[in-house]
Amino acid sequence: MAQSAIISGSSAAPIPLKEILPWAVFGGLVFIVAMYFVGVEEGAVSIFNNMYVHEFVHDGRHLLGFPCH
Repeated sequence: MAQSAIISGSSAAPIPLKEILPWAVFGGLVFIVAMYFVGVEEGAVSIFNNMYVHEFVHDGRHLLGFPCH
């Protein structure tokens, strides 16, 4: 029979805010860029003149509730 050791009194040290903040800002920027391409990239305000981005994220638009037709 296998035995398991339980170590009491050990706890994880909290991660300082200085280490979390750059990753949170980076994640927020990636999220904003992704939401732009999924939700806004079409028509008169598009960065790219063709519909390639729109067609690439088309199903994601419907999944997230963005109308596009």
